[in-house]
Amino acid sequence: MGAVGEDFIGFVVFTFVLCLIQVTADGVSDTDPTEVSALRAVKKSLIDPHNHLISWDRRDPCRSKWLGITCHEKSGDDDYMHVKYIHLFNRNLSGTLAPELGQLLQLEILDFMWNNISGSIPKEIGNLSSLELLVVNGNKLSGSLPDELGNLSKMKRIQIDQNNISGSFPESFKNLINLKHMHMNNNSISGHIPPYICKLPKLIHFLLDNNNLSGQLPPEFSEADKIVIIQIDNNNFSGSSIPESYTKIKGLTKLSLRNCGLQGTIPDLSDLTDLQNIDLSENQLEGTIPSNRLSEDITSIDLSYNRLTGSIPTNFSHLPSIQFLSLKNNSLNGSITTSFESKNNLTLDLQNNKISNVSDGIINNSNVKIMLKGNPICSNENKVNLEFLCGFNDSERSGYMDEKCPKEACPTDALYEYARYSNGSCSCVAPLRVGYRLKSPSFWDFSSSVKKTLEHDLDANLSLSGYVKIETFLWEEGPRLKMNLKFFPAVKKKFNESEVLRLRDIFSGWKITNTNYFGPYELLNFTLEGPYKSYENLFLDSSEFLTIRAIVGIVFGTLAASLIACGLISFFIMKQHYNYKFLSYKRHSLINSRIKSDGLKEYTFKEITQLTQCFSKSNEIGKGGYGHVYKGILADGKYVAIKRADEGSLQGSKEFYNEIQLLSRLRHKNLVSLVGYCDEKSEQMLVYEFIQNGTLRDFLSETSKKCPDFPMRLRIALESAKGILYLHTEADPPVLHRDIKSANILLDSNFIPKVADFGLSRLAPLPDDEGNPNGHVSTAVKGTPGYLDPEYFLSHRLTDKSDVYSLGVVFLEIITGKRPISNGRNICREVRIAHQHGRAHSLVDSRMIILPSKCVEKFVVLALRCCDENMDSRPSMSEVVRELEYICHMDRDLDFSKSGFVATESSSVSSFSMDLSESSESYSKKTMGAV
Repeated sequence: MGAVGEDFIGFVVFTFVLCLIQVTADGVSDTDPTEVSALRAVKKSLIDPHNHLISWDRRDPCRSKWLGITCHEKSGDDDYMHVKYIHLFNRNLSGTLAPELGQLLQLEILDFMWNNISGSIPKEIGNLSSLELLVVNGNKLSGSLPDELGNLSKMKRIQIDQNNISGSFPESFKNLINLKHMHMNNNSISGHIPPYICKLPKLIHFLLDNNNLSGQLPPEFSEADKIVIIQIDNNNFSGSSIPESYTKIKGLTKLSLRNCGLQGTIPDLSDLTDLQNIDLSENQLEGTIPSNRLSEDITSIDLSYNRLTGSIPTNFSHLPSIQFLSLKNNSLNGSITTSFESKNNLTLDLQNNKISNVSDGIINNSNVKIMLKGNPICSNENKVNLEFLCGFNDSERSGYMDEKCPKEACPTDALYEYARYSNGSCSCVAPLRVGYRLKSPSFWDFSSSVKKTLEHDLDANLSLSGYVKIETFLWEEGPRLKMNLKFFPAVKKKFNESEVLRLRDIFSGWKITNTNYFGPYELLNFTLEGPYKSYENLFLDSSEFLTIRAIVGIVFGTLAASLIACGLISFFIMKQHYNYKFLSYKRHSLINSRIKSDGLKEYTFKEITQLTQCFSKSNEIGKGGYGHVYKGILADGKYVAIKRADEGSLQGSKEFYNEIQLLSRLRHKNLVSLVGYCDEKSEQMLVYEFIQNGTLRDFLSETSKKCPDFPMRLRIALESAKGILYLHTEADPPVLHRDIKSANILLDSNFIPKVADFGLSRLAPLPDDEGNPNGHVSTAVKGTPGYLDPEYFLSHRLTDKSDVYSLGVVFLEIITGKRPISNGRNICREVRIAHQHGRAHSLVDSRMIILPSKCVEKFVVLALRCCDENMDSRPSMSEVVRELEYICHMDRDLDFSKSGFVATESSSVSSFSMDLSESSESYSKKTMGAV
């Protein structure tokens, strides 16, 4: 009871102080009262689980220094202070944005990026005539863009990327005459790109990739005088060609139009003398590649996955800065005999063309990494050097940058470490850690020289009293380059408070002026930990809690009554706190007594915090119904995935214990492994092995760079089924997963599937004497729409056949690439109807150009049997595995063991449509007889 008693005293004192502060908050405000009221409404509309906005309970936003609030000093107009900036990025806030934001009439920066805020963008923001930066990226905002935003004539940056914004561009956006940066990528914005957007006089960066834009590419971009980046990949301009006017966009450094449905030919881009990066891949471009000489500054050219013909022009050989040239998956032919004059290491990807010869000078050039798989030259037995070149695969573009110092005593537990300075000396200091991402870089190879240049540029922008070091980096979809930066102080052991404030202001105010080579950036996190943890008080300054005027205004009778009320409140809160701690301790003891850990580690909250860099947004890799998932790195260098339950989630608590108890005793190569857990400080976290290649859902999506061929898809289906079969028949006792879906099947570095997320799983009835599951479990319906067994949904009777149904839906995803429910259409019904009418081929993923028709046919029928609405008509999981193994071996021409991203089967889609005329029933009888 000693520890509980201390907690009690501390808690009462803390609550008393808060009450005292509130009672003394009756003075006159230095901030405009309208704005104070507006900010209180903003807080009320937000959900703040970690109590970051506790300072917003103080009297005055400007004088009492509310978190994230910066103010204008008093002016002679009204003798009030006014809110100038709101910086609340990466604070784990949810809820909505209050319309009262529109009352902060002198606001210049509105920054809520990297939170979980939902709802729409309030139209009242259009009243903020002084607003220059609207930064709300990385949230869950939805709805359309308000017309009123067009009133913001001083706006320089609109950054709403990575939300769920829909609808088309408002016509009022033509009034944004000072707009320089339009970052709206990764939303659901639809319609065409209006000409007035392209003509904005100061527009520099136009990033609208990963939306639902359609129509024709606007030729008016040539009228934008200052534009340097056009990035609109992964939209649907089907049938559009690249406008000829794009060859006249002076100053353009990057043109990225990947996967836009473009047709026609590639225009002559030789007049774009500043061009550094061009990506026209994954379109339907035809004809030959223009032979005119390109810009000498160009670093990356990607024309892969088109329909280009002819030979490779010699102009590519005279690009001194080129790092990456991809022409794979076209129909280019002839020989390559010229040498490449690049001063950099060059990756030359020519896979899957019709190239018959490559000169030995290129093959033996150590600066050129050439990929030739899928070309006629790879069948040339005289080329002994080609075995490696014809089997080249892309490597992961990530890295760890480190310069070693001697291993001496340095208190690493306090987040100090050795820094090596330019004079060669090492010193034990505390680095400041920052998450940083380049949103549209023009380079492809992040070589040591490029890294040093970026470090030098950052150092110059920051006027740093020390030096900056890029510790780790990772290429992400886009492509975007995410980095973890460390800033080392030069004189003392750590940066002082004013220096930290200054650096944070530069990053969050977008005051770094990168060159076009590096493109626009964004701040992912600004981590204050270790010796910098106390610096959080910089944004929660208590030095001005009370002012003279406030104290004079206090009435002693009110103070006494308020103190009595606070004491009663403290007593009841303390009692609740004690009960919670007792129950948490009891719960923690219970779980430890139940789990046979077998190497399962119990982590402390402090350890998890260090692994995830204080749960930084840059380390967040996903979110589900349970909570957020973060990436962490252990002391031995191994990566882990950490699933953190949302605070106060009863469902999360049930799933937490359920998953630990199950995974602590389940071991199978096709099940994700649990490494450990954390259960303290009201936190519940599970630590898993890190699975490098994400979910099967993402792998099958149209935005995925990789297009798995049918053998690989079949292997993933088989291995996933084996994992479920283990749960049903070999686990002791057996387990029903209850939430099988493509998002819960992860792919490791070799694309081996691993079934994950056992939070909803239930123990199954024991199997019969032959090892087959029997009986059912009566339970509330849980699972994901689109994958739910309809019979289980109606009867609440959960059986192994419920998992079979869900896995059947996954099989249909695998063969079609479509989601279970899309635009109101159910994949099971769509495929079943198409199969009955002999046109199931029309639903097969069109990216698999050549297919093993008979195998695909049988796989489709098996999937439909699994998805039969009648539970008794579905096969057991053991039958599913046997049939999949039979399909894998039925056609000796299907090289299953070497499945990858390029199909090699000789049968075509058209023959597949003929084979599907055989009915599901007749096929089922024939196949079961064969098995």
